[in-house]
Amino acid sequence: MPQARMKHFGWGREGEGLSAEEEAFVLARAEARFGTKLQASATAPVLDEIKLHEPRVKAPASLPFCTSDHYDRAAHTYGKGYQDLARALTRDYADAPDVVAYPRNESEVAAVLDWAGGADATVTPYGGGSSVCGGVSPFRKNHKGAVTIDLREMGKVREVDKTSRAALIEGGTYGPALEAQLKPHGVTLRHFPQSFEYSTLGGWIATRGGGHFATLYTHIDEFVESLRTVTPRGTLESRRLPGSGAGPSPDRMMIGSEGILGVITQAWMRLQDRPKFRDGGAVQFKDFFTAARAVRAISQAGLYPSNCRILDPAEAYNTGAADGSVAIMVLAFESADHDVGPWMKRARECCADHGGVPEASGAEAHLAGAAGVWRNAFIRMPYAMEKLILHGVINDTFETSITWDRFEKFHDAIKTATENAIHEATGRKGQVTCRFTHIYPDGPAPYFTFHALGEPDKLGTQWLAIKSAALDAVIANGGTVTHHHAVGRDHRPWYDRQRPPLFADALRAAKKALDPQGLLNPGVLIDP
Repeated sequence: MPQARMKHFGWGREGEGLSAEEEAFVLARAEARFGTKLQASATAPVLDEIKLHEPRVKAPASLPFCTSDHYDRAAHTYGKGYQDLARALTRDYADAPDVVAYPRNESEVAAVLDWAGGADATVTPYGGGSSVCGGVSPFRKNHKGAVTIDLREMGKVREVDKTSRAALIEGGTYGPALEAQLKPHGVTLRHFPQSFEYSTLGGWIATRGGGHFATLYTHIDEFVESLRTVTPRGTLESRRLPGSGAGPSPDRMMIGSEGILGVITQAWMRLQDRPKFRDGGAVQFKDFFTAARAVRAISQAGLYPSNCRILDPAEAYNTGAADGSVAIMVLAFESADHDVGPWMKRARECCADHGGVPEASGAEAHLAGAAGVWRNAFIRMPYAMEKLILHGVINDTFETSITWDRFEKFHDAIKTATENAIHEATGRKGQVTCRFTHIYPDGPAPYFTFHALGEPDKLGTQWLAIKSAALDAVIANGGTVTHHHAVGRDHRPWYDRQRPPLFADALRAAKKALDPQGLLNPGVLIDP
């Protein structure tokens, strides 16, 4: 059946959002947090009231898959980050693309790049538009126009190699469609980011996205076997191999390139057999740092759980997973080949060594108890942001990583800096919580969430002040500006401080070789 179109404002498709029960829960938690009754202070922009500039460039008749329709332009103006929502609430759509292209094959992608070069129009690869760091908004700068390329018409699994356990998949394939096409073959990519429903394979690769696995297979990098990318200078394709030591990897140059070097049109991806054995559940700890020490023991034991995330007491309370007095670990193992009970048993022993108290476990335990409550809240979080901003609430996240030896001091420094920034920006006390999204033997990936009550006409400015102070602290204390959300334009100032200067020169040289006019996603990663 045909699906509803994507929202021009907010998360998901038209008609989707929080249920009345979910909305009441989210608002009640926010009111308790701030100690005040929340009133709606804004309304989401209606499509008919959004004013767009006249297209500055128009696609020729030879590109019938291009459009300057009002909805298409409005819906491709922003990603899904807090700053995107804040700007859209002011009805500021000045950065809307002039043209949105929906190419159906690789030759049409090349045709768009060729035309845009002649028309002096920037080109923004859109993916699924789920960027939360300013990575998909068109940026015309000094060029005549702006074009967005949306690969949604290139959503096929073209070939499955069951022997090697790999598949050739088009870059515009959304997560659910990808898995539905793989299922009859008994295989899965098993990459489930929070944005799974509304993001594409090409977007995952271009942003080095993180997925379902909390250990071992943490990023899309691990699954890429070879890539094919269309650039303004021609097509770049790597050889399909299980591994190679032949110089710097051409795939690695494109993975994480965020659309500045070309458009990823297809990829051979490593697959897995669909899991048959599962065990999981939640474990309670007296505090977050104690839980973190248990996580370190599990990660360094080489057990490689599919999920091993911890929530601090406030994070657990905010999602309904606990009462705010304990930290929670969400722990799970899965396999297509063997019983995972012995791995779960050993992981629980590691937890017990640090005072961990388990809830019930089993094949479906990840869907019940604290683990199940958190899992559902995690999936629904983007809808909550869309609702809370209408009540003047500033809530956003940032993720990083740090080695174990520095983690505890790092955590406290980041939390303190962010809490101070909230008070300075809003004059009120806010809240900062933390959880782990991924873990490695040498360190975790902490994921911070901040909550503040802002002023309706200053939400974007206040958000920027808070997040800037938080990222200043991240960089000053040795962390990374992003672990799996990409750089975009929002994180550029801190990425510039993290990135080695000579590497920046090398990246600029690569861009000049592949995109000599500097049209592809300008302002992301580097300046031409």
